[in-house]
Amino acid sequence: MAQEVSPESYKDLVLFLATAGIVAPIFKRLKINPILGYLLAGVILGPFGLGRFIHYAPWLDYVTVDNPEEIAQLAEFGVVFLLFMIGLELSWERLRLMRKLVFGLGAVQVIGCSLALGAGAMLMGQSPVAALTIGAALTLSSTAIAIPVLAERRRLHSEGGRATFSVLLFQDLAVAPILITLAILGRGQGSFQLKDLLALAPAAIGLGAIVLVGRLALRPMLKSVAKAKSEEMFMAACLLVIIGAGMVSALSGLSMALGAFVAGVLLAETEYRHEVEVKIEPFKGLLLSLFFVSLGIRLDLSLLVAQPGLILTTALGLLVVKAILVFGGGLIMGLSRKAALEAALILAAGGEFAFVLLDNAMSAKVVAPAIGQAVLVSATLTMFLIPSLAALGAYLARKGAAPQTAEAPVGAPDRVGPEPAGQVLVVGYGRVGKLVSGMLNRHDLPWIAVERDARLVEQGRREGGRIYYGDASRLELLERCGLATARAVVITMDAPEGAEAVVAAARGARPDVPIVVRARDARHAARLYELGATDAVPETIEASLQLSEAVLVDIGVPMGLVIASIHERRDEYRKVLNRPDALGGRRRRLRDASLR
Repeated sequence: MAQEVSPESYKDLVLFLATAGIVAPIFKRLKINPILGYLLAGVILGPFGLGRFIHYAPWLDYVTVDNPEEIAQLAEFGVVFLLFMIGLELSWERLRLMRKLVFGLGAVQVIGCSLALGAGAMLMGQSPVAALTIGAALTLSSTAIAIPVLAERRRLHSEGGRATFSVLLFQDLAVAPILITLAILGRGQGSFQLKDLLALAPAAIGLGAIVLVGRLALRPMLKSVAKAKSEEMFMAACLLVIIGAGMVSALSGLSMALGAFVAGVLLAETEYRHEVEVKIEPFKGLLLSLFFVSLGIRLDLSLLVAQPGLILTTALGLLVVKAILVFGGGLIMGLSRKAALEAALILAAGGEFAFVLLDNAMSAKVVAPAIGQAVLVSATLTMFLIPSLAALGAYLARKGAAPQTAEAPVGAPDRVGPEPAGQVLVVGYGRVGKLVSGMLNRHDLPWIAVERDARLVEQGRREGGRIYYGDASRLELLERCGLATARAVVITMDAPEGAEAVVAAARGARPDVPIVVRARDARHAARLYELGATDAVPETIEASLQLSEAVLVDIGVPMGLVIASIHERRDEYRKVLNRPDALGGRRRRLRDASLR
């Protein structure tokens, strides 16, 4: 007999869903970053918020979180999914081009800040090992907050945004060596032995295994799942890739987030990239929200009242030291002053990995629990300031800057993630789609194709085409394939309902873009015009016109007269089908009027 689960078991889940459904809309309406709302909600709902008053008001137990540890474990997947999505927006080539910032500025920041903050901790009376632990923990910035904030402000592709991301990437790479180093120092009272370096071997083997398996198995696996044409199976395969790579990384001593990042990079150059992005985006958003709530739950504000001098001094010193060192390191690495300042402000705050390092240090008795908790409160307080610091950095970076057509310097990746602008978006890569793409090639016009049939996608990729697998009726996929900057949209699908869905989605997002659609017949063409198509080409009418042209030429009618009559008849059909009261008709009249 199955064990009955009480409703109380779901209380924490219901509280989180209620928070996600209430906080985000309110803060967005107030034009305040929702991240701050989730952090504040966590503080209120946690054991150090309303939970303190349950003894006086027992009913508060219904609106407070009972098991913050369980929520924290689940919330870690928010960072895992975030790093996977970041990996999808990169490639090995882009990482190679960013190596100077990743391994140059990143190493300067991690080593320099660890030593400087560790020295400050020693001045406050900590032992060398404890001081180094605190310095290393505070050195790491918040990937989970900084990246979404940069993306929201459209600064991720700026010079300062790329520098920030490069440093955050190196920090994620450095987490495992830092953990291993601190474990060795704690065990050996600060002394190294050569055999201790062997502890890094599992990490290297784990990363190698992820890369090898990813290179050999990822594309064939997703191809097999895509051929099944099952949304559920494709989503399950995406989750398997993320969680599987994360688990292999964790078992080898690295962070799950780093394994997921490598898996994302491996998928970035495949034809399944955009479809995977669309499938994973809801999971990433929900789990990141839970992550921010869990951070707030763990914040004990009573320590701020009990030890205000220590906590505020630590928070201020953290911001100042990291900002100065990142700014100086950025100038040394060749960044402009404004870009270095923007990166310095965003990276000045603490990060989520401080909880991982200090929890391990307190468990190993390397850092005293009282000191560790106070440092965590200081780091969390600075994390609240990241949106404001990012806004200040963006303002200072833009102030007095001349408009630029491209943010990336020569030799750096010009864009991270979005498709290049000005391309024609071809939806459907069957026989008609191939012919259209071939004509675009003849006129040297760049194009991107989207196709639901995995076999056609693979064939087109082998022929050198830029084709992605996915369902183009979803606006999210069209946007990731460059709809916002597309020069035109050509829909060649032979499924009438599918073509109508794509027209409606594309027209709703881009009222100005030309949309040319393949129609089944005259009735279907009229429906497409109503939905917003600029031109609808009915197969039956075009076939009849071509037959008429052939027979007229064959019986001796002059070619010029035949072509003129065919064009005249085609225009008559368009006027009948594209009624003035239809969406496409209105747009055509406005366009023609503007041309006159």
